[in-house]
Parts: sequence; structure tokens; C-alpha cells
Amino acid sequence: MTFSITGRCARTGQLGVAITTSSIAVGSRCPWVRAGVGAVATQNVTLPSIGNDVLDIIAKGHTAQSALDTVMASERHPEYRQVAVVDHAGRTALFSGANTLGTHATSIGTDCIAAGNLLKSAALPEIMTDTFAANAGLHLADRLLTALRAGQIDGGGEEGPVHSACLLVADIHPWPLVDLRVDWHEADPIAELGHLWAAFEPQMPDYVSRAVDPAAAPSYGVPGDE
Repeated sequence: MTFSITGRCARTGQLGVAITTSSIAVGSRCPWVRAGVGAVATQNVTLPSIGNDVLDIIAKGHTAQSALDTVMASERHPEYRQVAVVDHAGRTALFSGANTLGTHATSIGTDCIAAGNLLKSAALPEIMTDTFAANAGLHLADRLLTALRAGQIDGGGEEGPVHSACLLVADIHPWPLVDLRVDWHEADPIAELGHLWAAFEPQMPDYVSRAVDPAAAPSYGVPGDE
């Protein structure tokens, strides 16, 4: 019921996740990013705390694999979890429990990892990692979103319709550079997420400026804001 692409930009060090699922509000529980540390997609039957637990251990100097192994060794129900990790050095790690749902598959590429369950085709994750690799010149958010869209269109998507999607990217600050969510859409949440990104991208530098240097930042351009 979920597929995702988790990745790192070697040029910028940005880390991110693009993810979609058949259920509501995937962005509230499945993707986790931390600047200079890593990115995690925790899915299938989701335990949200896995994301931060893995990132906490990477932040102490562990690799993606070591951190994931440590967390899953103490997890009470690992057989239900599917977790993908990319750390700040581009190292990847994956866990797919024995009770991962339906047709499930994973693919590891350079600086990225894709995973899914209840898929129409086991080829879907490899299509996403290939698409990620083919778009290395794009902003990380664009690469992730393009790969997610390829999974839906070229990879066949899930067995049923998807209804929510999220794009989450960390840069150099302790808050996400990009945090865009479609919590429910009847027809095409990935396309709707693309519309959000197209609207947000030109404004993105202004929101960073307002955070770090508000006196020099541009106005919002709304009534009452001079």
C-alpha cells in the first residue's frame, strides 16, 4: 500500500523522501529527514518512531546499516516493518519484514533506495532508482518527485489507487527545506504534489531568508504587508 524513494544529493548534501500510499496523510508518519544526518522511509505497517530512532543513531556516528540494525534488533514487531534509509554519506540500508504486504520489492542505487509493497509490479522500485539516477542535475526535490511519478506511471503503482503523497527534503537547517503534503486526493495525489512543488519552488529561497535574516527578507506581498 506504499512506495517511496529516499535519496541524497551528492552536490548539495540535501536528503529527502518522496512517498505515496493508499491511506490518508502518509506525510504525517512515514518520511523522516534530518539535515547532515540522513533520511528514512518507514512503511508497510508503520511505526513512526523508527524514523527518528534511526536518525538519532546515525547522528552519533553510525552508518545507515548499523543504525537500522540497532533499531530493528529491539523492535517488538519487526516482521511488519519495511524501512529504507540513506545517510549523509549516501550509504543505504533496508529492512523488509516477513509480513511485508503483497508484491513487495526494493532497489538500491547510488545515493538512493526505493521500496514498495502491495505493488502491481516488482519492477517499480528499480524504475524509481533508475529515474533518480537519470536526473542528477535537478534539485533533489525534483529528482525525488520525478522518480515517484515514474513509479506510478511506468512502474504501475500500487494494486489499488493511491490517495496521499509527501515530499520532504532537508538542507542545512534543522527544519525541512521542503515539506509538502497531499493528505487526501481521490484521483492523483502525486500530480497534486507536483502542483504544490511548482508553486512552492520559486518562493523557497524567500522562506529561508525570512527565517535566517528577516530584516533583509522580501515581504510576503499580501494586503497590509508593506
